[in-house]
Amino acid sequence: MELYKSYGRVVTAKGKVSYHDITEEVREIVDKSGIKEGLITILTSHTTCSIFLEEFAHDQNEDGDDFLQADLNRVLDRLIPMHSRSYQYQYPGPKHLAAVRSWPNHQAYLPHDEISDLFNGDGHLRATLLGSSVNLDLKDGKLGLGKTGYVYFVDFDQTRERERHYCVIIIGEK
Repeated sequence: MELYKSYGRVVTAKGKVSYHDITEEVREIVDKSGIKEGLITILTSHTTCSIFLEEFAHDQNEDGDDFLQADLNRVLDRLIPMHSRSYQYQYPGPKHLAAVRSWPNHQAYLPHDEISDLFNGDGHLRATLLGSSVNLDLKDGKLGLGKTGYVYFVDFDQTRERERHYCVIIIGEK
């Protein structure tokens, strides 16, 4: 039994939910691993990010999101509205604000030194619903995806641009 681990990164946008098709990167990691039969786990440790499987929809809206992403955003907006007012969510509270202010790089999180800089409760809740990982079958060195299946990394936090990471773990036989 072999274990192979590799990491990928994406840069997310400010002011919109950021979707990234990471399917080709995952395929490249599988190829480099040399493992032909086993299990692939793709995960992220970021608490406003999710990794999920979806069909590639081909069509895009005026914002550049494919139709399934736009539909997902619309559904999630109804369930978990964007965090824009202090009364919408209990998070973040005064203790969390104080904790962030104590961080050495707190200006990155608090550019205006206001609690509203931390209004990403919606991102945390959305990521909790969708989950932070996905498992795929690895057979004959190929991802266990259907013909139109893709692996997406999404960051629901819209407060600022940032670099995000994911991990690909492959366990199996060469």
